[in-house]
Amino acid sequence: MKPQRISPRYLLQFDEPAGYLDFARFGPPSHAVLDTTANLLHEATTAGPSTVDDLMRQEIRAKAAVARLAGSDTDHTVLLPHTSLGLFQAAFNYGGEVLVSAAEFPANTYPWARAEQAGRLVVHRLTGGYVTADRVAAALTDDVTTVSVSAVDFRTGYRADLAALREVIGDRLLVVDGIQGFGVVDEPWQVADILVVGGQKWLRAGWGTGFAVLSDRALERMDPVLSGWSGARDPGLFDDEIHPPDATAAGWSLSNLSPITSGAFAAALELVEQAGTAAIAARIAERIGEFSDVLADVGAQVVSAVERRAGILAFTVPGHSAAQVGAALTAAGIAATVRPEHVRLSPHASTPAASAELLRAALETLRRPPKTVVPVATSATREVLAALAPAVPGLAAMLGPGNEVLLHDLSRLPDSIIAIAGDLTGRSVGGPMTDLLLGLVRRGTTQDLTNYRTHGPDGRPIRSSTLFLRDDAGVAIGCLCVNSLDTAAPTDGAGAPETFPADVDSLQRYLVDRAVGKVGIPVDLMKKRHKASVVRELDEAGFFLIKDAVDHLAGRLDVTRYTIYNYLNEIRA
Repeated sequence: MKPQRISPRYLLQFDEPAGYLDFARFGPPSHAVLDTTANLLHEATTAGPSTVDDLMRQEIRAKAAVARLAGSDTDHTVLLPHTSLGLFQAAFNYGGEVLVSAAEFPANTYPWARAEQAGRLVVHRLTGGYVTADRVAAALTDDVTTVSVSAVDFRTGYRADLAALREVIGDRLLVVDGIQGFGVVDEPWQVADILVVGGQKWLRAGWGTGFAVLSDRALERMDPVLSGWSGARDPGLFDDEIHPPDATAAGWSLSNLSPITSGAFAAALELVEQAGTAAIAARIAERIGEFSDVLADVGAQVVSAVERRAGILAFTVPGHSAAQVGAALTAAGIAATVRPEHVRLSPHASTPAASAELLRAALETLRRPPKTVVPVATSATREVLAALAPAVPGLAAMLGPGNEVLLHDLSRLPDSIIAIAGDLTGRSVGGPMTDLLLGLVRRGTTQDLTNYRTHGPDGRPIRSSTLFLRDDAGVAIGCLCVNSLDTAAPTDGAGAPETFPADVDSLQRYLVDRAVGKVGIPVDLMKKRHKASVVRELDEAGFFLIKDAVDHLAGRLDVTRYTIYNYLNEIRA
């Protein structure tokens, strides 16, 4: 079978930048959607005798496009402003017991929970893992009347096997949230009794668009209590009576939607028809494959579905938080969804091949140490820090015994202590900062650290806080540190690893010993790659901010200083 190719005419409809990789959140609309909206608005502004009737026909146009794509007809189709309304209709229009995964997107959990609170039904929640036919079959009871599932999981891109679910649940109602899959993956949508889809994501129709398609079984069993005047039989008959809901899917209608929005929705759906869902899906799969290769090359870990996946690719980068990865992507002009546990990419058919290299370049920055901004000593910064220095003894006296207060001037690295009161760590004016603080300065992560646990040179537990002082440009010029004996600390040695060297030589020896220890090979047995690893570790730790650090390390590794510089150039390239 020949691979499906996307139409160039389809691709010319879109203008989003190569870095836009967030279609699972929102899909930038096409020129067709934009033009349709503008044209219909123009018609509305120049309204004539037939304008309103002409505009209202856009609803029929959109319903017809939905029906063709879903394999249904307009009597079984109703337009909705968003997915949530369709799922609330499903939850409140039928009783019994419903089975739904607790890990669903909230749009597919809140309706059932609210209906349960209202006494309309009972909810059973699947926990953990994908919603598979086997798991659903094991959870079914005779009292379960409805199973609700997302066609594509919003976190992992896992495609539910709708046909298998239909088979195991038998005659029960199958409710499918199709927002993450309709129009971009081939699925047997006809097996769903209620298919609800919003148009603002993969369909690229803009906000305020959506639909529900109902099966005969759903129409027979459901009592549309949430039915407005536009969903009643003979909605145009104003006889002062309350009419029963229409017997078709129109019974779910609350009021007329904007015909301008309906026209835009129709234009978006017709584009999908013209390109073909199979061709769109193939193009997205191609991009996902390219992105997966990039992630493997840079050492990232894919945490989303591999088998039965749609257009969602979630990943983590070991050693970096999702927020750090997201910041690197943003700096490179890449739009993605950043969650606490991972970063989610979601390309579309219009995403160009160049996006993969853009992604690679962004993630490569995480492998290179950031440029260090070491403040330059100026008369102004010296005056500010000099003015603060006399306050250090007073602050220590106020805190009382068992406390130590220090003031660092970051322009004097590494001999940065310019004032100290207290003797918890055994340091003095002219002494160096700790290895922890040096590493923070090297990485440019000069955010305040408060109330963290560590240990002093004598092993006593300490609670520490470091507050950075900044100039008018926001550059850290110094920091105020407070160390306090932690009498409530556990005795298991818990706490951030930190050393308090008395002098620069001690700091250098400690950092090199630690880096060599991490490599795990004695220096006299090290190959080039081992020594390069030591240099990389020390670079990230801020070792080379210390004067004469290159000469010190060259002696320890038994190489020339030029070899160290070569390693650094390779690492920082």
